[in-house]
Amino acid sequence: MTEDLKTHTEAVTIPIGPNSLNADITMPPRVLRGIVLFAHGSGSSRLSPRNRTVARGLVGRGMATVLLDLLTEQEDQVDQITREYRFDIPLLARRLVAATDWVLEQPRFRTAPIGYFGASTGAAAALIAAAEKAERVSAVVSRGGRPDLAGEALPRVQAPTRLIVGGNDTAVIEMNRDAAGEMRCPVQVDIVPGASHLFEEPGVLERVMELAGEWFEQHLDSG
Repeated sequence: MTEDLKTHTEAVTIPIGPNSLNADITMPPRVLRGIVLFAHGSGSSRLSPRNRTVARGLVGRGMATVLLDLLTEQEDQVDQITREYRFDIPLLARRLVAATDWVLEQPRFRTAPIGYFGASTGAAAALIAAAEKAERVSAVVSRGGRPDLAGEALPRVQAPTRLIVGGNDTAVIEMNRDAAGEMRCPVQVDIVPGASHLFEEPGVLERVMELAGEWFEQHLDSG
């Protein structure tokens, strides 16, 4: 557990049936506007430097964040070799739903608006989970995501959704536009000029932080 002058971060273990997932929960210094769960994908984890950067921006806007591993430690070790779990979207979605249920059982979060931030394949898991938890999830943001992998869940998503894609990530742009066309909720595709799939170029992640923060501020407050 670590703490600085502005925020409080706590390492927790979330029970998922016979398994458990590691997570880091960071609280904003004052008003709690909502809580955003991060769904990582494609071999990433709660330690993803890009998602942690985005999370810091959200905390600065008054939102709690939950950075969690959707795979157990043993599954992650296997996945690093076989890559068999990172594309198991139904499994990742079930884990996110279970983690959401756990969060909502915590007294400090029972009435807080819920948002999802998904990256890569985690975006598909976030959309499936949002469809499953439609009565509680107020907003979804995807960064460089594969929302197309959410398949038949796309029309069932009710939460307003922002799909952020790098301007140089041509193939994924089309996948996001196609997925948006299947969705019935308010959905917006935003292209970040000069950004590749991983958003590693100078300044582009700051744009993601701004777009995500604005979306969650608008829709968690009204959710």
